[in-house]
Amino acid sequence: MSQITKIKSIEHVTHDVLRIVLDKPQGLNYIPGQAVDISLNKPKWSEKKNCFTFTSLPEDDHIEFTIKTYPEHKGMTNELLSSKPGDEVLIYSPFGDIYFKGAGIFIAGGAGITPFIAILKSLEKQNKIEGNKLIFANKHKADIILEAHYNALLGKNFINVLSKEEIEGYEHGYISEQLIKKYSEDNLKYYYLCGPPPMMNAVEGLLKTLGIAEEFIVKEGF
Repeated sequence: MSQITKIKSIEHVTHDVLRIVLDKPQGLNYIPGQAVDISLNKPKWSEKKNCFTFTSLPEDDHIEFTIKTYPEHKGMTNELLSSKPGDEVLIYSPFGDIYFKGAGIFIAGGAGITPFIAILKSLEKQNKIEGNKLIFANKHKADIILEAHYNALLGKNFINVLSKEEIEGYEHGYISEQLIKKYSEDNLKYYYLCGPPPMMNAVEGLLKTLGIAEEFIVKEGF
C-alpha cells in the first residue's frame, strides 16, 4: 500500500546531491536509519520504485531525503532533477536494519551516509553525539555531503577519506585496516557501515580481521 505526498522544496546540497522535503503522510512511523520505497506519481513512473533513506527525524512535521543523482542512468534520480514543489510522490512502508545501538564509528561511502544523517541528527538532538566518530569515504572533496555541518558537529571525530585527491588534513586512499585501527577506541564498540556493496564487503572483512564480533557490525541485511 502506498500514500500520496507532495514535494515541498528541492535544493542542491552538493553538485550531484539533492535535498528533497515532502509533506509527511499521516501515520507514517520510522526509526532513524530506515529507508522507504518511493515512486513518482506520474505516467511511466508510478510503477518504478526506488529506495531512499529518511534524513529527517520521525518527530519532524515533514519528511526529507538526501539523494545522489545519476543523470546518466536516465532513472528516477535524473527525473528528480527536474521535479518541483507540488509534484506528487508515492511512499510505501519503511524498512531497514540500520539503527543506533550504542556509541561507535560510522563508516560511510558516498551516498551511504544517508542513514547516518538521520541517526547523527537524532543523537545531536538528545545530546548524545559526543564520542561518536564518522569516517566518510569519497572520491573528491566536492563530493562530501554536509562537510561544514559535520566539521562543526564532530570536529576531530569527522574523518574524511579521499581516493582521487590528496589534500592536507584529509586521509588519502581507501579505508584500510591501518586507518580503522588509527581511529578505533575501546569505548566505541559499534561499527556502522553503509556504502556501495564492494566497499561494504571490503570494510566488513577488515573489521573481522581486526577481531570485531559480528554483533557489533551494524549494516543493512540482505
